[in-house]
Amino acid sequence: MITGETGSGKEVFARAIHYTGPRAAFPFLPVNCATLPVELVENELFGHAPGAYTGARAVHRGLIQQAEGGTLFLDEIDSLPLPAQAKLLRFLQEREYRPLGAGAARRADVRMLSATNHELLPLIHAGRFRQDLYFRLNVLTLRLPPLRERTEDIPALTEHLLARHARLAQGRPPRFTPAAMAKLAAYDWPGNVRELENMIERALVLSTGEWIDESLVDLPAVERAQPDESFKVQKLRVVIQFERHYLEESLTRHGGNITRAAKAAKKDRRAFFELLRKHNLTRRTNSEARRV
Repeated sequence: MITGETGSGKEVFARAIHYTGPRAAFPFLPVNCATLPVELVENELFGHAPGAYTGARAVHRGLIQQAEGGTLFLDEIDSLPLPAQAKLLRFLQEREYRPLGAGAARRADVRMLSATNHELLPLIHAGRFRQDLYFRLNVLTLRLPPLRERTEDIPALTEHLLARHARLAQGRPPRFTPAAMAKLAAYDWPGNVRELENMIERALVLSTGEWIDESLVDLPAVERAQPDESFKVQKLRVVIQFERHYLEESLTRHGGNITRAAKAAKKDRRAFFELLRKHNLTRRTNSEARRV
């Protein structure tokens, strides 16, 4: 069971579990239970035999059969109707299922991952979610913290998302200036990583140069009230200031020579140059190198 707020990356997490494990060579099938029509849920999960109902002329392989050997990821599991919950529970307990209209049960080797952004215990008390299914799914619970609780991840996420969207647009990704990055860290991100990705995509559309400054970071003015989050924001600002100060001092000591500065910092030259790009210091290295 993977829990977390909307947009926090539960499906990405599920994919990581699948593709870094022993089932990586087999299918990973994600399905959002909220998008399945109520009358077709069982058909989609378990499939049907010919003649199971009017119009069922051929065998339909359900998601469980399609995911044989791999992983079936059921997102928004709380949206699953009660009858389908009962059949899913039987499959999890016995590893057996019966397609609609089939005369015999079938077995399948499928790992089941589920996700929800709701508290399930209130739904159980309201009779909308089976308690026995909850216990069966809740063998191991993995909670994804919201983005506001892990602001130290924002620089890495931003770099990854910039590269991904720029690659789709067949261009070289621009970078956020330190001031723009500090603005990202100060925001509360109620939409989590999904909101961050939407903002980055919008900034890429509007940007015209190598850098994205804070004027292109279009975010509501939301101030944080939690002391621990304020600490993280301030920590990120200090890290950004330290990096820039260290790079400037290093370039000054080595006359703008990136190779010597990187060697003194015990960093790979390419990684050191990327830090210079991050802080918009590459022009300075060129001019100082010419003077040397």
